[in-house]
Amino acid sequence: MPSEWHDFYVLLGTASAALVALLFVAVSVGATFISAERSTATRTFMSPVVFHYSSILLLSLIALIPGHTPVSLAIGIAAIAVTGLAYTTVVLVGLARASITDTADRLGYGVFPLTAYLAMLAAAGLTAAGLPLNADLLAGALLLLLAINIRNAWDLLLAFARRIASRTSDT
Repeated sequence: MPSEWHDFYVLLGTASAALVALLFVAVSVGATFISAERSTATRTFMSPVVFHYSSILLLSLIALIPGHTPVSLAIGIAAIAVTGLAYTTVVLVGLARASITDTADRLGYGVFPLTAYLAMLAAAGLTAAGLPLNADLLAGALLLLLAINIRNAWDLLLAFARRIASRTSDT
């Protein structure tokens, strides 16, 4: 990546790492609601958020490696994009099997991450070919993934809060 992108990737990676840490705190608060009977829901909703934040962090670290050639950077981007596409496809299948009808969840956990990983794959191709807009497209994809996962983490936190409130009101 050109040197003008250095600060962007440092900030993006730092934000992603901090948000993963906060997510672990939220999970520890809501740990009483994650049980064997909710394991499918946990895989469908919690795991994607951790996966996508980790993808952002990993890609930020890869982009900061000095001495990349366009091809080596493109390979790193493509590897993360293909892995993300495969994982997001599994999540979409899980959403369909769970009969999730909430449009916001289908978009947040499936469609938008899929779009972000497709854009990353396109950015990898542009990077390998040395074509312009590769860095801008990659940045846009990562920002989409970051924003949608902030939404998803907030959605999880609200779900935990609702369950705690309903459990408290039942007693």
